[in-house]
Formats: sequence, structure tokens, C-alpha cells
Amino acid sequence: MSALRALTGRRSLTGERRTPAWYAAVTALCLFMLVPMYLLVVNAFKDQRDIVSRPFSLSPGQFTLEHLVAAWNNPDFDIAFGYAVTIGLVICVNIVSIGVCAPAAYVIARSPRPVFGAALLFFISGMFIPTQVILVPVIFVLRALGLMSTFPGLVLFMASATVPFTIFVFTGFIRMLPASLDEAAAIDGAGPYRTLWTIILPLMKPIVATVFILNTLSVWNDFASPQLILGPGSGLYTVTTGVYASVGEYSADYTQVFPTLLLAVLPILVIFVLTQRWVMSGLAAGAVKG
Repeated sequence: MSALRALTGRRSLTGERRTPAWYAAVTALCLFMLVPMYLLVVNAFKDQRDIVSRPFSLSPGQFTLEHLVAAWNNPDFDIAFGYAVTIGLVICVNIVSIGVCAPAAYVIARSPRPVFGAALLFFISGMFIPTQVILVPVIFVLRALGLMSTFPGLVLFMASATVPFTIFVFTGFIRMLPASLDEAAAIDGAGPYRTLWTIILPLMKPIVATVFILNTLSVWNDFASPQLILGPGSGLYTVTTGVYASVGEYSADYTQVFPTLLLAVLPILVIFVLTQRWVMSGLAAGAVKG
């Protein structure tokens, strides 16, 4: 066992030996990707002169919380209200998406009929269409339904945007579960709906948590959808649209830009760091079961 552990510790999943150059390249890539986040965090606590003259410098003695407090109390952008709207949007989108996709994925995964295989391909094709491409037609549909510039209209659109990925992941996971579970439940008198809610869904907790987290990241970071669907007349704004409205496109006051951006990304960054192991374990669960 110790020999196997030592072997797997020195080799990748494909069996190739990981050299020091490989680790150096990965480290350099990670550091390069962290540069924007470093600049955001460091400059959120600096004065305008320090940001312009020494943006990369790390001088704790010159740090101040004044600009961060000013960004939190910005009269043009109530960030607490933006948090509330965004969190409500995240919860509603996930409830609709998971509640609709779980039964659909169960039917697709368990039915041998070719029409359900075609339905899965139809949903998968939706993953390759950017949501920005269909925003204009969606606006016409929402306007015809009277849901334009409303919170329910935004929830319906963003939930539908998460449907292809959610059904794809749920279907793959359910196919890894043995069909004997369904047969045993049928012998005990359970119908398809009871089997889904009492047997299949409890086993899907890892993948449901993964989908919830990934959908949360997608909804939180989306800018175009809430900006166009809610609009300025609704009185509602998410964190991303609020930042855009308060900071502006050509703002040169970096003591307002950096602290506001930091407050906008900090919650979702903390969520991702705390839940990344659930994301990885959920995505790998199907492969492990297979």
C-alpha cells in the first residue's frame, strides 16, 4: 500500500511522471492568474496617489479602511440592497432549476426510448449557445408576458439558462445509480415520483450541492441579463449592475472603484473557497461510482 501511495504521489492520473518543470509551470500560471485579484485587494486600501504611482506595492503602513467604508456607505449604490437582491435571485433560480431538472433528468436517465436520448442532446446543445445571443428575443417574450423589468421575469430567464447544464449533470449522475434501486422501490409499491424524491434525490446530494454552487457563481457574476431585463425603471439591481451604475464606465477615482469591486466579489470569493471541495467531489462522484 505504501508503495502504491508513493507511486501515485509521483505520477499523474495518466501515468506520466510530474517533473519539477511541470510544477514550476503550474505555479507560474497560478501566480499570473492571481495578479488581478492581488491588485484589487491591495489597491482597495490605498489612496489615489499610491494607487497611481505604486499599484503593485504592498505597504501595510499606508493602508486605510476609509475608502472601503465610503464604498459601503455610497449613497449611489446601496450594496446591502444589492446583496439582498442577488441572494434572493440565487435562491429562486436554484429552486426553480433544481426542482424542474431533477424529475426531467430522472425520466431521461431511466427511459430507454430514443426520444429521451434526443431530448438530452437538445438540452446539451443549449450549453453551446451564449445567453447574450438570445437576450433580445427573450426581452420581446418577457414584454409580451408582462414580465419585463420584473424580478420573476429575471428569475425565469436565468433559471432557464441553467437548465441545460443542470440536466446534463443530473442525467449523468442518475445513470451511474443502479436501476435495481428503482426495481426494489417498485416491488415495495413506490411509484416513480416517490422513488425519485425518497430514494434517488437523497443519493444525489453531492451533485445537487455542486450544481447549486456552480449556478450560484454563474448568477452572481452575470451582468448583461439583470442589466437588460431589470432595467433602470424597476428599482432593483444586483451587485454587478449596482457596481456599474455607481462606478461608471470612465471613472478615474480609483479609491471608489477598487473598494466597490472588492465588496462585490468578496462574498462569492469566500463562498467558492469554502465550498470548492464539494464542487470537486460532486463532479467526481459519477466517475467514482462508474
